[in-house]
Amino acid sequence: MNSIKNLVFAIMCIVTFQTVNAQDNEAKKILDEVSKKMGAYQNMQIGFSTSLINKEAGISENDEPPRNGKILLQGEKYSLDYLGNTFLFDGKKLYVINHDDKEISINDEDLDEDSGFIYPSKILTFYKEGYNYKMGKLENIKGRKIQFIELTPIDSDSEIIRVDLGIDAKTKHIYQMIQIGDNGTETKLTINQFKSNQKISQFAFTFNKKNYEGYLID
Repeated sequence: MNSIKNLVFAIMCIVTFQTVNAQDNEAKKILDEVSKKMGAYQNMQIGFSTSLINKEAGISENDEPPRNGKILLQGEKYSLDYLGNTFLFDGKKLYVINHDDKEISINDEDLDEDSGFIYPSKILTFYKEGYNYKMGKLENIKGRKIQFIELTPIDSDSEIIRVDLGIDAKTKHIYQMIQIGDNGTETKLTINQFKSNQKISQFAFTFNKKNYEGYLID
């Protein structure tokens, strides 16, 4: 009897492993398709909104209006307008322009995931390193089939517990990203507008000091 139980248990373990492995392979396939398709565009113009949820703190998604932003991406270069700031990265230097305080800081490197937050400028690349992934749920959102991929950080000290990346099953574009922090906060980013291969100015990612007279440059 014990031999039969052991055999059944072994078979169950094999089936479970094969199922998880198949899910991982399918998730990788989808992520690769997204990366290939969106990475082939000359440029992308993206309009997005973010919202916060923390059930333990009594914060619901609709308690505050969503925070809107927009970003223009071309390769490693980008111009991001978000939270009252403009983040301009020309491929070498990052200019953070605070319009409220009229201050500009210049950094010799791009943004990182400071304090566990994935900036919108990283949404197309953040998952390529440092995450395990598996297939998540398939949802119908506003008539669109959105396949979620569950990503968990390899770094056990990360302030992000999980990221749910929503992929439009038809277009293979990223539609939504939900970050779940170790403090119980969920940060949801939803892409509301998307355009690719637009005609843009050759100076779109160039910092021009003359445009910011009266600003303090750090």
